[in-house]
Amino acid sequence: MKKLTLTLLLAGTSAFASGATAKDASYVGSVDVVRGDHAAEMATGTVFVDTNRNSRLDEGEIGLAGVLVSNGKEVVVTGPDGTYELPSYDDMNLFITKPAGYATPVSEDMVPQFNYVHKVAGSPDLRFGGIDPTGPLPQAVNFPLIEDNVGDDFQCLVFGDTQPYTNAEISYVRKTVGNMLTNRDNSKTECLLFEGDVMGDDLSLYPRFKKIVATGGVPQYYVAGNHDLDFDAKSDADSFDTFRREFGPEYYSFDIGQVHFVVLDDVRYPCNGVDAHAFCDLSAKPSYNGVISERQLEWLKNDLANVPEDKLIVLNAHIPFVTYTDASAQKHQVDNLDKLYDLIGNRPALGLSGHTHTTEQILPGEFFAGWEEATNTGPAKFHQIVTGAVSGSWWAGDLNNSGVPHGTQRLGSPRGYYVLDFSGPDYVDTYMTFEGTQDDQMHVSFNTPRFRSWAEKLVGYTELYDVPSDVVPPVTVNDLGDMDMLTKDDLADTTYVAINVWNGSKDSKVSFTINGGPVTEAKRTQKGEGEEVLDGPVYADPLALAKQSTNGRIAVKSTDGGDATAGFYTWQGTHWTGVAGPFQSWMLSTKSSHLWRAELPKDLPVGVHTLDVTTTDRHGRTFTLAKTFEIVDELPQMTWQEKFWQ
Repeated sequence: MKKLTLTLLLAGTSAFASGATAKDASYVGSVDVVRGDHAAEMATGTVFVDTNRNSRLDEGEIGLAGVLVSNGKEVVVTGPDGTYELPSYDDMNLFITKPAGYATPVSEDMVPQFNYVHKVAGSPDLRFGGIDPTGPLPQAVNFPLIEDNVGDDFQCLVFGDTQPYTNAEISYVRKTVGNMLTNRDNSKTECLLFEGDVMGDDLSLYPRFKKIVATGGVPQYYVAGNHDLDFDAKSDADSFDTFRREFGPEYYSFDIGQVHFVVLDDVRYPCNGVDAHAFCDLSAKPSYNGVISERQLEWLKNDLANVPEDKLIVLNAHIPFVTYTDASAQKHQVDNLDKLYDLIGNRPALGLSGHTHTTEQILPGEFFAGWEEATNTGPAKFHQIVTGAVSGSWWAGDLNNSGVPHGTQRLGSPRGYYVLDFSGPDYVDTYMTFEGTQDDQMHVSFNTPRFRSWAEKLVGYTELYDVPSDVVPPVTVNDLGDMDMLTKDDLADTTYVAINVWNGSKDSKVSFTINGGPVTEAKRTQKGEGEEVLDGPVYADPLALAKQSTNGRIAVKSTDGGDATAGFYTWQGTHWTGVAGPFQSWMLSTKSSHLWRAELPKDLPVGVHTLDVTTTDRHGRTFTLAKTFEIVDELPQMTWQEKFWQ
């Protein structure tokens, strides 16, 4: 019988489910900050082995040589006695690169403690507080470590855009991420990576979020996203101060096994008057831009100079380095990606990101129109994964069996997360949904003439009217009817088998058989050879679009709650109420980089048929899915026929 554990959160405590983790989550502590007069211009301290696990450098404890320490610009290596010395800045993050084979202390909420935030004057007056003044440089900042022999085989979980805007949506995080972590075996899971937009603008919700994620008993590493910003900051130097207070540096690195993890900050805010784009003009509303700062690039150069060439570099950022979804959009890709490519060179590398609320596999050599103009680069230089969103389409849609909005994502994938299994510098990536198993990797539907006509009306409505709206849409999911019942006319006028492989790449193989007959190879709708993004009903994912077409929750009302509980809310209080209409047009799955299709034979006879679909991924793993469908001469009457009972 499958174990079911309920997550209970008590005020001020973190509870770890028995049996859910075999890890030692008890090394709770902090960096050892020694206060006192420090007239020098240099930051000093010791990286040491904390044998008594009290987070303090005590007499007899040994310094650790060869550990990287940085001020966010320069990087030094600790000497034989574990000491370091670095130039000091009035606003800096002082941090170590956690070496492989060691662990840092964690907070009670499982956030690694490997840094000291130094901001002499503190933050300006910010809505969510930012950083209190730290005053002068401490006499010493010492970094404790304990031995942690993980080895070269381990696992990390990767989460894109959890992005809860409200306490109601924090509850959805608990029902998905919290329950998943509590019910799985985390004994080989060494890190949880959150790829930005941890929060949806209301940064006061961070503490509740951290307590929920801590139930897994696994160290949490965070990327800062454009919805983690202090939006009232006037300078990029202050824009992530509340994030720094809660999680630590905006950019940093750490080692596990043969992997060097790098977390980057590629969100500049405000970009106005700094970056030469219309949306960054001084006269425009304060905006962000996807770019990696020169200071950060200098740090990364210094960091990588101390990393062996054969180690895998895993780059974590919020805004994708490049993206299929927004291939022609400037602010949703990294302006100066060419500089990052130059720094990485020929090293083995994997890029992870979030932001677009889509899953995307971008392999070396892949290329879409718009990248060169937006990023000054052509074909991808290393493997990149856009990791989807825990929130899916921003927690929108009808509730699923877990009482959570289905939130089907923009390229058709269900909400989910990634599992990365590392073995030395090699890795295997697996996309997991919150409702299925590892064997669930795709869905299948039919792109028929009937669907395309229906989709044109649906998309036309979303382009003509505001969504949500009180205007009744021309079509709903009910008008689409049975999507797996096809007529002979559908076959005659071209019907495709549409297969959405959620983690599919250009190296995936997809095929199907009908009734056990000959194998038909399906082709990816996008080749990734520099072409434009193909969009519209012909290239749509029918099943995903059907889910996105009609949301009954919009029309839900009650006498008790009145307007306050009518429908549902997303983003900064956008109220989805009115008729049970679709998602907004930009959220619809009218395109996908992981959709395969092939035409159904026009001579299929009337009757019930079996479709067996197989996909083989870039790692050689094979997944299958089977379904039945019907061919009819014409669609039958599908509603109750009273004439038989008169």
